[in-house]
Amino acid sequence: MTHDLTRARHRAGKAGLATTAALLLLAPATLGTDAFAAERATPPASTDATPMVHNRAMDAVAQMQPSWNMGNSLDAIPDETSWGNPPATKALFDDIKSQGFHSVRIPVTWSNHQSATAPYTIDPAYLARVKQVVDFALADGLYVDMNVHHDSWQWITNMPTQHDQVLARFNATWTQIADTFRNESDRLLFESVNEPGFTNTTGDAQKMALLDELNNSFHSVVRQSGGKNGTRLLILPPVGSSPDQTLMEHLAADMATLHDPNLVATVHYYGFWPFSVNIAGFTTFNAQTQQDLTDAFNRMRDIFTSKGIPVYLGEYGLLSEPNSGIVERGEMLKYYQEVAYQARLDHVTTALWDDGNFLDRNALQWRDPALYSWIRSSYRTESGTASTDQVFVPKSGPVNAQTLTLDLNGKGFQGIWQGGTRLVRGRDYAVSGNQLTLTAAELAKLTGSGAYGVDSTLQVRFSGGLPWQIQVITNDTPVLSAATGTSTSFSLPTQFRGDRLATMEATYADGTGAGPASWTTYQEFGTSFSPDYTGGALSLTSAFLSALKDGAPVTLTFHFWSGATVTYHVTKSGTSVTGTTS
Repeated sequence: MTHDLTRARHRAGKAGLATTAALLLLAPATLGTDAFAAERATPPASTDATPMVHNRAMDAVAQMQPSWNMGNSLDAIPDETSWGNPPATKALFDDIKSQGFHSVRIPVTWSNHQSATAPYTIDPAYLARVKQVVDFALADGLYVDMNVHHDSWQWITNMPTQHDQVLARFNATWTQIADTFRNESDRLLFESVNEPGFTNTTGDAQKMALLDELNNSFHSVVRQSGGKNGTRLLILPPVGSSPDQTLMEHLAADMATLHDPNLVATVHYYGFWPFSVNIAGFTTFNAQTQQDLTDAFNRMRDIFTSKGIPVYLGEYGLLSEPNSGIVERGEMLKYYQEVAYQARLDHVTTALWDDGNFLDRNALQWRDPALYSWIRSSYRTESGTASTDQVFVPKSGPVNAQTLTLDLNGKGFQGIWQGGTRLVRGRDYAVSGNQLTLTAAELAKLTGSGAYGVDSTLQVRFSGGLPWQIQVITNDTPVLSAATGTSTSFSLPTQFRGDRLATMEATYADGTGAGPASWTTYQEFGTSFSPDYTGGALSLTSAFLSALKDGAPVTLTFHFWSGATVTYHVTKSGTSVTGTTS
């Protein structure tokens, strides 16, 4: 399996955490909807909205914040380097420690190094390698969560039809792991299984019963293995590692039957699914997207942390990679900041999912240092934001003043800088309440080069946190050209003229949605379409084209971040595709 195919599998698995029923109720959202119109005071990092319960498990998991996932390494299939990351080294964990992380999650897939038949022996050399990597992290004083990872969909998923075989293999796997690590530091935590799911079941009740059996068996095997495993913190997930209320409540009830104070609950969170993948018009971190996040963390609090059961958010992020352009950068920053904010309020420890797209493990450098700085700062405090981080100024039209809404997040507004130059309040901009207006004269000066694209970058500075960066962009309405192609390869010649694509709407003549996502007219960014700014093209994917009705004209409406919309028409006839501008 290639690295790209593996990422596709991982991404599809995360999308499964979304609630299907909720998606059916979605309506296309209005571009530019903003959830930050009102100020919200941010408590200092040392102030808690809900008092924290203190016990050994809660205190230890609190000390693990923040956490980082070494994804796509020891969990890679078939080997550690198969998915594009180099072998883990002590230097990697030295760097992670120096960056302020206090714990790491080390996902491990065992199946490719284990006999598939009894006694299910794990290759001793592989066990030794996993132990070496775990010891690297422990030597740096980091807490470590180690688990059974992609085995969940490789063979554990077959438990409904191969019950005895799966349970025997699961127990044998954990017996060997527990024996190998029985005397390791108590900073090592065991996680029973990653995102457990089961095929060929009759519903959630059966899935929960099967997972209870696995979690309870894991608990028994580890506790009976001796050494430090008698009191080691053990991490248990609900079905799918989902923050769904029913699934978490069931996990809490099952944990209570174990009568063990050294248990930790784990769930994963990848955001409100339509925003996370940019579908159905959810291009901004709007009120509905923010509410989904708030509700998920409040459920973790109400079911677990308020009752003294720690929660380790074993994975969080977005279902689109940070460098993909699928989620607009400023909206992505708001999302990551809000995760950290809610985690502080509800006493949840968060582990950033990193499959190699955040930290370059060859160079030991962050691929996007500014993004990482924002995430790192958000662990401690909130920074001020604005309704957008893009201001578009037309090249061929009059330059007008533009107003943005500030969200101060409890901070004081200090001013605006362009590089080392401070803009003059009253001349270059005005502030009234939470409304920031950039004057026409200043925007004309900032775009004086006349070249399409980013002309200037402004920093809005606040009394705390990081500055909010605003790109001032010269643009005109994009121009698309007629084209022909096939249902496997179709590209629209496009003059973007400085603008950036937000989303694409696709409809048949009767107004119904066209494309793979028939429940919405707004198709998924990257899955159905993608822009090539350097090559001057908009591509329609084979997945989108193959879903179109033969001979039925489709109207495409491309929505750009400047507010411009451009329509285009495509018709598929057999394997041929024709595109026109009128």
